[in-house]
Amino acid sequence: MTNTSDALRRLTPRALWQLRAVRYLVTGGFCFLIDAGMIWLGYNVLGIPLAIATPAAFLLSFVVTYTLQRIVAFGADNGVAPSAIRYTVLVIFNTIATTAIVWVFSTLGSPWIVGKVVAVIATTIWNFYVYKNWVFAPAKKPKADDLVAAG
Repeated sequence: MTNTSDALRRLTPRALWQLRAVRYLVTGGFCFLIDAGMIWLGYNVLGIPLAIATPAAFLLSFVVTYTLQRIVAFGADNGVAPSAIRYTVLVIFNTIATTAIVWVFSTLGSPWIVGKVVAVIATTIWNFYVYKNWVFAPAKKPKADDLVAAG
């Protein structure tokens, strides 16, 4: 029991913030609020059709999400251009997936926000791994054997 209580005492906000997955989820949650807020504004307030408001909000949150995930969640120090291009490819895929999921749920009679939440859960899971291993992955340093072979 002592080991468990000692471990729990060490789970301070500072210690939790050191975990990449925690930073990723907090940053993503903030970005979700921006994205969903823009859908609400476009669809519920301005009367823009959902099929347009959903991808428009998703794409408008592009810069905010990219910047915060790059800096806060992943602390990426690789080149901005390569990661921005990879991020753009992922955003295109996510835009299509999110629009389809929201549309399907709306067509089935659910409120749009239900589809948006389902889309966020799906994209959150696959994005973490894609961000970590592809979008914001550190540049591979050449091995000594590669340098000898090239020289």
